[in-house]
Amino acid sequence: MFKRILVATDGSTLSKKAVSGAIAMAAQHDADLVALTVVPRYPKNYFDGAMTFSHEDVARIEQQWAEKAQRTLDAVSEKAKAAGVRVKTAAVNSDLVADAVIAAAKKHKSDLIVMASHGRKGLKRLLLGSETQHVLTHSTLPVLVLR
Repeated sequence: MFKRILVATDGSTLSKKAVSGAIAMAAQHDADLVALTVVPRYPKNYFDGAMTFSHEDVARIEQQWAEKAQRTLDAVSEKAKAAGVRVKTAAVNSDLVADAVIAAAKKHKSDLIVMASHGRKGLKRLLLGSETQHVLTHSTLPVLVLR
């Protein structure tokens, strides 16, 4: 049914559950897995919410974020390979997480997007937003949301 499944992860406990579900589904369907993490860019000016750091400090922070993303993807890759699933990893730099997930799914010709959702409601959802909800409403691909 599915030939290529994209799973979005940020390394959180909740997204690890989505990764496990995506790996199980990929194994069941003999599908390829694309593990994606989106790395934000450090805000460059005061109006973007940045604290004033030197260019070296900003570069160091961004490097730390990139290294964390790579560790997250390496963990997914190891788990998928242990389950006998073919896996490819991708890290994308973007402040627009949902748009980056949708673009990556198209780029990798995915049949399904798997994501986690915190299930926030009310004011928390309004204030914090929902990347998963954005993907659900803007993707033309099927989206499986796990909690």
